[in-house]
Amino acid sequence: MRWGVGLASSRLCAVDLGRNQSFSVLGLCGSNERHPFCGYIVAFPLQDCGIMTALGSDSWWRKSLYLTGGALLAATAYLLHELLVIRKEQDMDSTDAIILHQFSRPRTGAPSLSPLCLKIETYLRMADLPYQNYFDGKLSPQGKMPWIEYNSEQVSGTEFIIDFLEEQLGVNLNKSLSLQERAVSHAISTMVEEHFYWTIVYSQWVDNLEETQKMLPVSGPLSDLLKWILSHVTSGIVRREMYGHGIGRFSREEVYALMERDMRMLATLLGDKRYIMGPKMSSVDATVFGHLAQAMWTLPGTRPEQLIKGELMNLAMYCERMRRRFWPEWFVDPDDFCSDGLSGEDSEDSGAPSQLLDFGLYSRTETLEEESSPSRSHAATSDCSAASALGTDTDPDGSDREPLKC
Repeated sequence: MRWGVGLASSRLCAVDLGRNQSFSVLGLCGSNERHPFCGYIVAFPLQDCGIMTALGSDSWWRKSLYLTGGALLAATAYLLHELLVIRKEQDMDSTDAIILHQFSRPRTGAPSLSPLCLKIETYLRMADLPYQNYFDGKLSPQGKMPWIEYNSEQVSGTEFIIDFLEEQLGVNLNKSLSLQERAVSHAISTMVEEHFYWTIVYSQWVDNLEETQKMLPVSGPLSDLLKWILSHVTSGIVRREMYGHGIGRFSREEVYALMERDMRMLATLLGDKRYIMGPKMSSVDATVFGHLAQAMWTLPGTRPEQLIKGELMNLAMYCERMRRRFWPEWFVDPDDFCSDGLSGEDSEDSGAPSQLLDFGLYSRTETLEEESSPSRSHAATSDCSAASALGTDTDPDGSDREPLKC
């Protein structure tokens, strides 16, 4: 029988064991200086076959390295397959059609966890422009998301997308605004996208990562692992970009103080108006809604949710107004106007963070006729209940517009 010999010591060391020689201990710091050794000699039998033979062989570490590397490569390939949705699909024809590339729908919450993706899709609905969603996870050549294709042209960056659509298709949601009002609208959009945005993604991907991880649309046998990897990779990217921006250099309390200031400014700007710039909607509403919807429906129990559903209730009413008008298939429970920290007994007993009774999300270009009639009446009942609760049963500036059709 073969025997293996091991040495146990409280010191990190390497042992030079030679025939007819005394023990010599070499430090792992690269020095050949010999040191005295104190410890225990442990002997153990090695079988002729099996795991113990592999452990006693010289190639054990090499075999382990090969196995570990192969497992990592397999996991990486599967992860890329799931996250990037690499599969054969029919080529998208962008001739006279708007193709919107964006992240996949989350499992619950809002139609998108990205404020910018939700902004652009809301804008397309506000402008009544037919479009087709493409949830391929592929970034634009500039590394941006969302981005669009139209007549074989690729455009990224939300402001450039809106400018491109206005130029190509002649749409203009700001035609009722004066030059001064357009300047104010631009200033609000800049504040929201360049400042408030970072506080929202911080709350989503850094401070509230576990809840955001649950919303990721990943399925399959390794879904939990993939969600964990994707959420933590995204969290690392957000932290690095926030640090480069500058806002990530502040403490958690300071970031939330900046967020609260932005939200209070938006509430003051909105006041009792129906939309940010007055009785009629404009492109800035898509920007503001895309960001506030994250605080309203994707951050259960957090400070931004408590603010928007508590002190800043006019922002919650504004979000619900936008949702009912441009996202009629996106159903939410009217009781969801109470945050987890402010809700009543029913909310506490339910234990559900967002209390979504139903959640059907469809592109404007997808047909709604495929939905069952009970579902449609259910959504209509929800809208009426929410409208009654908000005191906004009618839409003054909607009388001159036909309902958006798919």
